[in-house]
Amino acid sequence: MIVIHSMTTISALTAVAVALLTWLGSGRGPLSAAGTWLRTLVASPRYLTFFLAMLAILLLNKYELQLEALFPEPRDLTAALTGWEGAWQGRLQRLLESPALTRICALFYLVLFQSFMIASIAIYTCARNKRLYYAFCTALLLNYLVAMPFFLLIPVNEAWLAAPQIRFLVPDVYPEFETQYRRLSGLDNCFPSLHTSISVTTALLASRSGNRRWATLAWIHAGVILFSIFYLGIHWATDMLAGLALAFAAAAIGWTVGGWANRADLPEEDRALRAKIVSSRSTG
Repeated sequence: MIVIHSMTTISALTAVAVALLTWLGSGRGPLSAAGTWLRTLVASPRYLTFFLAMLAILLLNKYELQLEALFPEPRDLTAALTGWEGAWQGRLQRLLESPALTRICALFYLVLFQSFMIASIAIYTCARNKRLYYAFCTALLLNYLVAMPFFLLIPVNEAWLAAPQIRFLVPDVYPEFETQYRRLSGLDNCFPSLHTSISVTTALLASRSGNRRWATLAWIHAGVILFSIFYLGIHWATDMLAGLALAFAAAAIGWTVGGWANRADLPEEDRALRAKIVSSRSTG
């Protein structure tokens, strides 16, 4: 049953998943995609700025639990926000639980979730679709910026912690989850569900890519994530609904910002192209 032994295993599985998703979504190998991405970062200051902004919020999220310690202990709002739900996740588990399903859901939750984020950047770079790249970076940034104040000030405990009828199934696949991974995922950081918002944001933007294969994969991933957050005993329906609202808002704003940034790039690219043509004519 055990699949994941350490964070090193998660990193290795993520690398393999990113390589496979990049190939499926772009038709190019991971090294070729990485080379294109690095060259674009060097060539475009705006491209680099968007990437650094996204990276900064991801790093801030990594230390969110340390930030929580700086705030007064807020009142537990789990019952107030999710008390209407009962413990229906426990009934879902008893109806469907199996080792194979648990393994699949845990791999999506722990590995494929971040793999789709990384692969999105590679695929949009390979397609030279700067608007989608800018849109994705902006949307990801918004997801974390909006969610973090809720995590700090409106604590909602994970479902299994609040209701004894619900089992936490992730340790069945990753026994060291609580000692190794938990520092990245607080017990009371449920509302809104970032796994919901980011996976759906990824799928919404993938649908604008014109790449049917990539859009299909992204929506399958989002669907499995939405099921997994309940089946694994982590989230409430309230968390998911808030995550969906955040996803649609972030994707729409990201798409708009991506259009602005892309239009700002066009004059620079036109000037560079004209200069290249003039240079080739003068040397010819």
